[in-house]
Amino acid sequence: MQKGLVAAILLAIVVIGLGAYTRLTDAGLGCPDWPGCYGRLAVPQQAEHIEHAAKAFPERPLVPHKAWNEMIHRYFAGSLGLLVVGLAVVAFRRKQQRLLAAAAVLLIVFQATLGMLTVTLNLMPLVVMGHLLGGFAMLALLFSWWLLQRRPLQATQQAAPWLWGGLAVLLLQIALGGWTSANYSAIACQGLPLCHEPWTENYRLDAFHPLPEPHSEGYEFGVLEHQQRQTIHVTHRIWAGFTAVYLLLLALSHIQRRHSSIQRARASWMLLLLFCQLALGVANVLWQVPLAVAVAHNLGAALLLLAMVSLVLAHYQLGCTVPMSHDKEMPYGKVEHA
Repeated sequence: MQKGLVAAILLAIVVIGLGAYTRLTDAGLGCPDWPGCYGRLAVPQQAEHIEHAAKAFPERPLVPHKAWNEMIHRYFAGSLGLLVVGLAVVAFRRKQQRLLAAAAVLLIVFQATLGMLTVTLNLMPLVVMGHLLGGFAMLALLFSWWLLQRRPLQATQQAAPWLWGGLAVLLLQIALGGWTSANYSAIACQGLPLCHEPWTENYRLDAFHPLPEPHSEGYEFGVLEHQQRQTIHVTHRIWAGFTAVYLLLLALSHIQRRHSSIQRARASWMLLLLFCQLALGVANVLWQVPLAVAVAHNLGAALLLLAMVSLVLAHYQLGCTVPMSHDKEMPYGKVEHA
C-alpha cells in the first residue's frame, strides 16, 4: 500500500507538470475532442487518418506536436486514475483510510469531468482553473493519505488556526496563479516588484468575473482586455507577497526547540521551497515566462502545498511538544498504533 501511494504521488506530480507544459505550449485544444484525439485513441499519423481528422474538425487543423502534448498528458492522467481506483479497492478491503480512498475516487471522477469540459467548452477559464486546482487537490489528498498511513492522527490535539490559515492563504495564491494562466495574463505586467504601467488607475474588478464573454472560437489565447489581464497579474503578485510573509513567519515560528524535530524539519523544507518559488516567480518576470521556468513554477507551487499540508498534519500527528525519544517518523509500511 505504501509503495502504491508513493507511486501515485509521483505520478500525480508528473501529471501536474505535463498539464502545465500542455497549457504553456498552447496545446489545451491540441485534440479538439475527448477522450480521444480526432476520433482516435492516439494522434492520427497515417494519411487517411489525417484526412479524416481534417474533414471531421475543419475548424481545428491537426498540429501533431500539440496533439501529442495533450494526449501524453491524458495517458498519464488516465494511468493515475486507474492506480487511485486500485488503491481505493485495497483500502476498502483492508478497512484502512476508507474515507480518504472514497474521496480520491470521487476526485478522480471530478477531474475527468473537468478534463472533458476543458475541451468541450474551449478552455473556459473557470474550468481550466478548476482543473488545475483539482490536480493540486488530488496530489495533496494522496500525500495526506500516505502520511496518515505512516502515523495516524491524535484526537486530543488542539486546533491550529494559524496553520489552517497558512493553507488557505497558499490555496488562494495557487488559485490566482491558475486564473492568471487560464486568462493568458502571465506577461501582462512588466517590471518588478509591480507593473511599470500605472496599474492602480486601470485596476478592473471585472477581471475576476467567473464567466467572461467568449470570442466566437472560444476562450483560447484569452478574451480579456489588457487592463483586465494586468489586474489579474498584479493581484497575483500582491497576494504572493502576502503569502510569502505569512508562510515565512509560520515556518520560522515552527523552527524552534518547543516543536518536535519532525515539525522543525517540515517547516525548514517549506521555507526552502518558499524561497525557490519566489526565485522562480522573479525569473518568470525577468525572462518573459520561459517554458522550463514556468513549468518549474507550477511544480514548485505543488511541492510548497505538500510542505504546508505536511506541517498541518504534523500538528495533529505529533502535537507541539513531543519528547525527543518519540520524535521519529515511522518506517515505510508500518503504522503506529495507539
